[in-house]
Amino acid sequence: MNNFLFENGTRVLFGGGCVQEYQGSFVKGYGPNVLLITEEGDRCSGAADEVRDILRRSGKTMAECSAGPFCSRYEQVQRAARLCRERRVDLILGVGGSAVLDGCKAASLAAVCRGDLWENFGESQGVVDVPPLPTGFVASHLETGAVSGAAGLFHGQRCVWRDYPPCDPKFALLDPARTRELSRRELILQGFSALAGALEEYLTLTDGMSVSREMLETLMEGMARELRICRQAPRDENARSNLMWRCALWGNRFFQLGRRFSFPALPVREAAVLAASDWEEYAGVLAVLLLALCRREAEGHPAALAALLAELSLPAEPEQLGAAVRRRLEKVPSTKNLLVHTA
Repeated sequence: MNNFLFENGTRVLFGGGCVQEYQGSFVKGYGPNVLLITEEGDRCSGAADEVRDILRRSGKTMAECSAGPFCSRYEQVQRAARLCRERRVDLILGVGGSAVLDGCKAASLAAVCRGDLWENFGESQGVVDVPPLPTGFVASHLETGAVSGAAGLFHGQRCVWRDYPPCDPKFALLDPARTRELSRRELILQGFSALAGALEEYLTLTDGMSVSREMLETLMEGMARELRICRQAPRDENARSNLMWRCALWGNRFFQLGRRFSFPALPVREAAVLAASDWEEYAGVLAVLLLALCRREAEGHPAALAALLAELSLPAEPEQLGAAVRRRLEKVPSTKNLLVHTA
């Protein structure tokens, strides 16, 4: 295993009522100007309204913008960065899921960096030599992305993931009660999205990662188990709480320790972002591409993958996986570019 430095500067609170109880005390330590980032099309969620009310009672002045869906867009990040500079923002606070969290991280750097964010930290991996603006995060989705880990940024026809620990939120509040606002379908699709990300990361083989891979196996087995329960009983509080916490863990840099290179490219997720316009299309594309990726890995490493595929209720034989890919292709509303990725 390779040498590493593990850094985690985020204070995470998980549990019912944590936003109402603790957000006011967290924001008290920052200046009066707050930029609130919410998910595009989700500005009127109960979680966002709760956060706005707490900020007003705390005497904060708010500016607002949005990010997403699925991944923060470069234009959205630039808009947020301009607001930060114009309003002299003291804290960026996100309310939503993974796209919002990624947008907060990227905006915190874009607001202070010299030069262009994409050129310096998207296409290349520049050195962060100025402190980013502080950020906080309140989860309203099941799929919250990596609280302490890489952030995704979508630019043109490309999506990259970069990990800069100074951009991690100073605090993150995860109240599983907020997942009650999600429909059963949204709950399952978001849970599957997190499972897909964990599986794609797991299948990115790297020497010296045996410990991280074993932990990812355990995490995915639990995610699959909780997802099955939520499909049958979406109001099961314990299953939703467990699933929310598992979904918040998969992208953590903890699973990257000892890796020789940076956070891996996630081409399956990138292709899904490019092909989808809503959660259903996004999950459908992910399903097709993951099956194709599993088929390729099963051909090369059949023994290592068989047990995990069985636990996830996926066929283990390459021929069976190939048939599953064809069946899924017939069901996906948008198959744009999928044949290229599954060939």
